[in-house]
Amino acid sequence: MKERRQHKRLPIKLQIDIDKLFRQDNEIITDINESIEVINISKTGIGFLCKDDLPLNYYFNAKIEFSQARFFYCVIKILRKVDYEGSNLFGCEFVGLAEFLSNKVDEYEAILNGELE
Repeated sequence: MKERRQHKRLPIKLQIDIDKLFRQDNEIITDINESIEVINISKTGIGFLCKDDLPLNYYFNAKIEFSQARFFYCVIKILRKVDYEGSNLFGCEFVGLAEFLSNKVDEYEAILNGELE
């Protein structure tokens, strides 16, 4: 199978709490109160595990934190869902992320490779 990803996925362990989901047509789902486990990240998005079924094509706000000094805030769109070992694996993309923020993923990769502290 041909690889379609533009950017390499990197392993990460990160917990994010989602309190609401929204769509561009001002439809908002509140009281989500869901904790998700981010398992991979790339310059364009994240993959996360969640036991509950979240709707596709909704957005949420998140803080991506590599360390106390390396983090960024972003909007994430839920694009796809697959069953994964008794849970749901979601694929998401960053929405409107400035290049200097997406470069923080490159910094994270350099840290993983021992090239940066």
